[in-house]
Amino acid sequence: MLNSIATLVAEAGEGTISALAQRQEALQDEISVEDVRKKMAGHLEVMRASVEEGMQPSLHSLSGLSGGQAPRLEEAVKEGRTFGGELIGMASARALAIAECNACMGRIVAAPTAGSCGILPAALLTAQEVYGCDDDHLIDALFTAAVVGQVIADRATVSGAEGGCQAECGSAAAMAAAALVELRGGTPDMAAQACSFALMNSMGLVCDPVGGLVEVPCVYRNVSGVTNAITAADMALAGIRCPIPTDEVIDAMRDVGQYLPACLRETGEGGVAATETGQAIARKLAQM
Repeated sequence: MLNSIATLVAEAGEGTISALAQRQEALQDEISVEDVRKKMAGHLEVMRASVEEGMQPSLHSLSGLSGGQAPRLEEAVKEGRTFGGELIGMASARALAIAECNACMGRIVAAPTAGSCGILPAALLTAQEVYGCDDDHLIDALFTAAVVGQVIADRATVSGAEGGCQAECGSAAAMAAAALVELRGGTPDMAAQACSFALMNSMGLVCDPVGGLVEVPCVYRNVSGVTNAITAADMALAGIRCPIPTDEVIDAMRDVGQYLPACLRETGEGGVAATETGQAIARKLAQM
């Protein structure tokens, strides 16, 4: 059982975390590595389709809170009206598109959860567009993300109800950051550093869905989550090391989640959900 990032890095050795993850899954499922990769390729196609669906201007959720925002952001990026440039701008638009697709009952890949579904695919699909990576490289990166997510789930949690949004969007950002590092040729240790930065930068993030729906602020946190992943990967690729070991950061996230009161863990009773406007939206939704 790979239950620590330190173990992942040690066992990957001079190879990659993704290769280790594929061997482990093939062994566990008693199938070939080729079959394991085919399954992941299927997930990648669902991710692509969710971007396409989320970019439809006519898309709107039943509540009216979500839909139609991602194409606006994409247009602004393409017209040069944003600060982040092509990589961050398009990754942000895709993260928003996938999150809105989920809010509108579209098909997505929980990565690791539905509420954080836009972060990992947006990061990887945008990297592919900008740097020309092929699908095989993206599949490898997805395995890296998956095994990092497994460690986080085993040591802590990826549930907003248990650990707040740090456990959802924070974990997704950590997974994406590690995946991006490998995609750009970084070492397993660099991937671990990126994971540390992304989780540390989202430590304490609460889960406060307005009206109890996975829409506000959830869809917008996918945007901040993908930028967190990109900047965490950049620091790691530059050779910057996180002062706190990754496993200790994961354990700290777990502890912080346990300290959070119930009103800040997916109940819709605290944070922006408890604002005057948030409560007015909740009352309106209750009457629908």
